[in-house]
Amino acid sequence: MRHQTELLAPAGSLESLRAAVNAGADAVYIGGSRFGARAYADNPEEKELCEGIRFAHLHGCDLYLTVNTLLKENELEELGAYLKPYYESGLDGVIVQDLGVFAYLRETFPDLPLHASTQMTVLGADGAALLKEQGAARVVTARELSLEEIRRIHDTVDIEIESFVHGALCYCYSGQCLFSSMLGGRSGNRGRCAQPCRLPYQWKDGRRVLNSPKESYLLSPKDMCTIEILPELLEAGVCSLKIEGRMKRPEYTAGVVRVYRKYLDRYLETGKEDWQVERQDYAELLALYNRGGFSRGYYQVHNGRELMSLTRPGHFAEKDRQAVREKQEYEALLLRMRKEYVEKDRREKIQGSFTISEGFPVELAVKYKETEVRVTGAAAQKAEKRPMTKEDLERQLRKTGDTPFVFDKLEIRLEGRVFIPVGELNRLRREALEKLEEAFLSRSCRKAREGVTPLGTELKSAGEPSVGKEDSGENANSGKRLLLRVQLEDPELLPEALACPEVKSVYLTSERLDFSKLKEYASACRQAGKECVLVLPYVFRLDARNYFTERLELLKDAGLDAVVIKDIDELGFLKASGWDIPVIADHSLYSWNREARGFWKSQGILRDTLPLELNSRELSRLGCGESELVAYGYLPLMTTAGCLHKTVERCDRRPVRRTLADRYQKEFPVANYCRFCYNVIYNCEPLSLLYSREEVLRLSPDSLRLCFTMESREEMRRILKDFVQVFCRGSQAGKPEGGYTKGHLKRGVQ
Repeated sequence: MRHQTELLAPAGSLESLRAAVNAGADAVYIGGSRFGARAYADNPEEKELCEGIRFAHLHGCDLYLTVNTLLKENELEELGAYLKPYYESGLDGVIVQDLGVFAYLRETFPDLPLHASTQMTVLGADGAALLKEQGAARVVTARELSLEEIRRIHDTVDIEIESFVHGALCYCYSGQCLFSSMLGGRSGNRGRCAQPCRLPYQWKDGRRVLNSPKESYLLSPKDMCTIEILPELLEAGVCSLKIEGRMKRPEYTAGVVRVYRKYLDRYLETGKEDWQVERQDYAELLALYNRGGFSRGYYQVHNGRELMSLTRPGHFAEKDRQAVREKQEYEALLLRMRKEYVEKDRREKIQGSFTISEGFPVELAVKYKETEVRVTGAAAQKAEKRPMTKEDLERQLRKTGDTPFVFDKLEIRLEGRVFIPVGELNRLRREALEKLEEAFLSRSCRKAREGVTPLGTELKSAGEPSVGKEDSGENANSGKRLLLRVQLEDPELLPEALACPEVKSVYLTSERLDFSKLKEYASACRQAGKECVLVLPYVFRLDARNYFTERLELLKDAGLDAVVIKDIDELGFLKASGWDIPVIADHSLYSWNREARGFWKSQGILRDTLPLELNSRELSRLGCGESELVAYGYLPLMTTAGCLHKTVERCDRRPVRRTLADRYQKEFPVANYCRFCYNVIYNCEPLSLLYSREEVLRLSPDSLRLCFTMESREEMRRILKDFVQVFCRGSQAGKPEGGYTKGHLKRGVQ
C-alpha cells in the first residue's frame, strides 16, 4: 500500500478503471476473467488486465485483483497459471475469500499481498489476528461492524483495515448467504448471486400478514453513504475507504470517487474541525445511484428501519429529486462525468532538460517521480538562416500529444546559432517518453519463480483419495455403518437423542442454551456413552466474545468433548483464550478444496463439515472420509444483523418464530436470536438425504449430522428412527412424508 490513507474504487471494466484513476482513486479493485465475485461484470481478459495494471501504476494507483470466490478442486489447480501474468506485471494485491486459495497464493507468490475479503466474514480482532499471523496484509471488515468494533481491531492488531464507505449493502453477512444458491443454483459464493433479497416479501405470523403491501422490500437495504462521517471512520482505524459498485457504469465510479476524493483531501489537510458536506455534493451522490435514499450503514446503529428501503428499490424521494434538479439533471451529470473522467485521461507532470550545442549530439533528459532517462540524437547543425530559439525548442518539445505525460518544467540549454530538424525533435521526444514510461513501469514488475507447487501433496500423503477418482465407487461401502451426530437447538429434546444407541454425538447450539445447565447436559451424554459438543454462534462479534469470555471457566469445567465453530473469529478466540478443546469446523468455514482442508488441519481442526454447495461428484473428488455430512435439517439461507421482527414489529428482546413469504407463497422460517442479536432465515423445506442412500454411502463420510431446529419431539423421533433404519441397519427408505430437498447433492452450483 503506497498511500497511508487510500481511496479504493470499483472497476467492472477497463473503462471504469480509467474513470476511477482519472477521478482521483488511490487504488482500484477489479476482477479478471475468472474467480471474481462479480461474474456478470465486463471483466477484462489477460492482455487487457495487464494493460490496466500498467495504466494504474503509471498514474500512481494500486490495482488489486478479486479472487474472492470459493474454488473447486480442479479450479485451484489452474490458479497459478491464471495469476502469473498479473503477478509479473506488478499486481499490488489479491482479494481472497477461500482459505485454500489464501494458503496456495502465500506459498506460490510469497511477496504478493493478500487481502482477506469481506466474504471471509471477519468480525473482530481475533479473526484479524489469526489472518495476520497467517500472512494477510489486510482485512476487509464485514459491512455490519460498528465503529467501536473496527477501532478495537485497529488498536489490537497491526494490520491494514479496509471498510466499505459507499454503495450497496447485502442484507446477509457476506460469505454466509445461500439464498440465491439454494433457490436457483446461482451462488453468491461464486459471484453469480440472483439477488432474491431485492424482491418483495410478506412477513407472516401464521396466516396473518404483518407488513404493509407498500413496505414489502423487507430484505433490501438502502445504499450506504458515509461522506458525512468520514472523519469518524478514519479515526477508527480504517486506512482503505472502499466504494462498492463493480456492476455499475463508469460515470457512477467517476462521480462517487470525485466527491470522496474532495472530502478525503479536505480531511487530510484540515482535520475534522467544522466538518460539513456541501449540499450539491450530497445531491450528486444521490443522483448517481441509490435505493430509497441513503443510510450510514451499520457504523452507528446495529439494525433498524432506517437502514432499509422497504419500498420498491431504485427510486428516491421527491425532495431528493428536487435537490438534484436544482443543480442539474441526471443525464447532464452523467455526461459531465463521462467527458471529464471517462473520455479524457489524466496527464502526469514530468521534468525535462534539453541540451543542444553546435557539433554535439542533442540530449533530452526526462524525469517522472524517481525515474529518469536520457536519450541522444543527431549532432546539431549550424544555422544557415534563422537559428532556433529556446522558445522554438520548448514549444515543439512540449507537444506531448496523447502520451500520459505533460511537462511541468522544461529547461532548455542552448549554445550558439544552431538548427535541428523538427522531425528529429519529435523522434527524440517520442523515444524519451516511451523509455520513461517503460522504465517507470518496470520498477513494479517481478518474475514468478519457476514451476508451481503441486497441489494437495501433503494431503495425499495423509491418506486422502487421489484427484480423478470421483464417482469411481472406490469409496463406496454399502455395508458401512455410518455414525450419526444430532444437533439440537432445544435441549428439551436431548432425551430423544440419548435414547438412540446409534447417535454418537449430541451438538447443542448456543443461541438459546442455558449455560448453567451445560455441565448437567454433558454428564447425561457421557452416561449414555455419547459425546457432548457445543456449537458456537453463527456470528461472533464483540458482544458474543464478551458473553463467552465471562463464562469461559464454566465452559472449561463443563466436560465438553468438542466445540463446533462457524467463523474464523471463533477459531481466533479459542486460540487467544487458551481453551484447549477439540474443534470441528462447520460448513460455513468453507473447505471446497483440499488446500482449504489442509489450512484448517494446520490450525488444529479435528474435522470439517462438507460444503453444502458441492454436488456428489465434486464431494467425491474432494474426499469425504474425515468429514461430516449434513444429512438433515432446515438449512440457513441467510444470517443477518438486520432483525425483521424489529423492522416490521418492534424490538422487545423476545425470540419469535415468523415466516417470510415470497411471491410464490413459499414460506421461509425466520428465527431472531436475541442473545447475540441476529436473525437466521431458513429454507422453506428441510434438507433430507434419507432417500439418497447409495450416493451417501458412495461418498463414505466420517458421519452424518442431523440438525433439529423447529421440529417437534414426535417429528424428531420419526426422522431419527428413519435415518437409523436406512444408514445404520441397511433398510430402504419408505415414502417421503412432506416436502424436502436434496440440496445441491445432484445439481451443485456453477
